[in-house]
Amino acid sequence: MKDIVNNKVKFREPFRPFAPSVLAEAASEYFDLPPAGPAGPERFMLLVAPVHESKQDEIAAVSHMGTARLQTVHAEISPLYHNLITRDGEATGITMVLNTSCNVRGEPIVNSPHDALNSFGNSGIDTLVMGSYIIDKR
Repeated sequence: MKDIVNNKVKFREPFRPFAPSVLAEAASEYFDLPPAGPAGPERFMLLVAPVHESKQDEIAAVSHMGTARLQTVHAEISPLYHNLITRDGEATGITMVLNTSCNVRGEPIVNSPHDALNSFGNSGIDTLVMGSYIIDKR
């Protein structure tokens, strides 16, 4: 998955890591985390945590040299995102998604729906989820 996102969306070097967005209640299944609450540094991608050795292969797309700069997602703070990850986890068995900034190489970070649609149209992104809207290129 890391190679697909780098080649179709980010257009960048293959060694650059991606981050996981993981359900807060499932984070300890994958990462060695210190105790924290909903305002902890892992909520804001400010913590690099070791990936449990038993999970390295399962989440290889977001593991960089055995660590990950994770974002924990809390249902009470981000209910739509939490639900998206929950539903994806029901289909895949992994309660996290690959997370990266919303922009393509050389472009600023997406700051509006117009920017998002522009990046979507000018990259290999298959589907764009924006709020409660789902836009698919098919």
